[in-house]
Amino acid sequence: MKRYDSYKDSGIEWIGEIPEHWDEIRMRFLGYLYGGLTGKNVNDFNQVGNIENKYFIPFINIVNNSKIDLSKLQEVIVADGEKQNQVQKGDLFFLMSSENYEDVGKSAVLCDNAEHLYLNSFCKGFRVTAKKVNPEFLNYQLQSKELRHNLLTEANGFTRINLKVDKIYDLIVAIPPKSEQSAIVVFLDRQTAEIDRMIADKKRLIELYEEEKTAIINLAVTKGLNPEVKLKDSGIEWLREIPEHWEVKRLKYYFDLITDKKNYNFKKIGLENIESKTGRYIESDSDFEGDGIYFKKNDVLFGKLRPYLAKVWLAEFEGQAVGDFYVLRCKSTISALFAKYRLLSYSFIEISNNSTYGAKMPRVNWDFLADLPVAFPLLQEQFLIDNYLESECTRINAKVEKTKKLIALLTEYRTTLISEAVTGKIKVT
Repeated sequence: MKRYDSYKDSGIEWIGEIPEHWDEIRMRFLGYLYGGLTGKNVNDFNQVGNIENKYFIPFINIVNNSKIDLSKLQEVIVADGEKQNQVQKGDLFFLMSSENYEDVGKSAVLCDNAEHLYLNSFCKGFRVTAKKVNPEFLNYQLQSKELRHNLLTEANGFTRINLKVDKIYDLIVAIPPKSEQSAIVVFLDRQTAEIDRMIADKKRLIELYEEEKTAIINLAVTKGLNPEVKLKDSGIEWLREIPEHWEVKRLKYYFDLITDKKNYNFKKIGLENIESKTGRYIESDSDFEGDGIYFKKNDVLFGKLRPYLAKVWLAEFEGQAVGDFYVLRCKSTISALFAKYRLLSYSFIEISNNSTYGAKMPRVNWDFLADLPVAFPLLQEQFLIDNYLESECTRINAKVEKTKKLIALLTEYRTTLISEAVTGKIKVT
């Protein structure tokens, strides 16, 4: 794309040269910051049908969107006459506090008229008062790599990363004439919409790959590999028809439940170390406290909390499982790899999920699992199924990884395009 005819040194290390006719100015001279909701407690939120309910912008709406999505609002009680800041069209919003650097400092702009709309307490609103500034252009500039890098240089915190108000006010932005701002906004709206559509298509493709893998696993571990195999009614509602030669036993006859919590000096893992649905191990820096359940290589770890039932890991090393795991050790008639796939199948996850108990943190009861009838083939057939599923999962995982790389490239291109347009590295007309 074309460049401008002449440039000047902006005097800003992180932005370099800008078009000669652009102005550098600090954010404090373009508008003012205001706070979100104050004085609210948990009982004020999402009370369905309360006549004093008003809409507010949740922080996730800012994290996930560059422009506020009015279909993704939540409700809070705001009484008549209560002093709370209302947002208005053209306001920008900053996420001031987050658990990670990726989200903190993210901005979004409100492009639509909305009455009696408020902002959540984790965010700050920025009202543009300078007539020469298009809020949508300013929001795009705040999304550029250069400005985000500068904005986050002094963000700090231990459990949460916090952004200082003064850092926003002191941020220097480069402003072209308003007509150019509008042209850049139109250009970026069009280009980013197309990129976002391609990214959404790729993400949907990954979902389809995962659905294919789940279906392949479920069919193999419940019906085997031979499509012509003779089936029989298991007499058990959740198992339904199974291959005629498969044996049905209660789960406790296939596995030993390990509960040993001695003070071993082994590596500790938690639920966050296991990727849902794939059973992949993920390294983390978490320092787990307490004595975990000792496990050996090839033990099967099953996450027993309802949100983590699809977290099943075939242990790759000796260690200790901290938190809500059942550690299962396969008996001699069971392939550990087949066991992992059987417990990952959606039919098993579904029956386990239906048995959970507890209000706040529902979990599967071991007595229920232990007495659950499960069908397994003979060991030799398990090995054949293992080899087939490893091959199929490797094939599908390769497609998933390739698609993820394409998403990363598209995301990087989107960021670069925004940065070059809003800092004048390319000329938009």
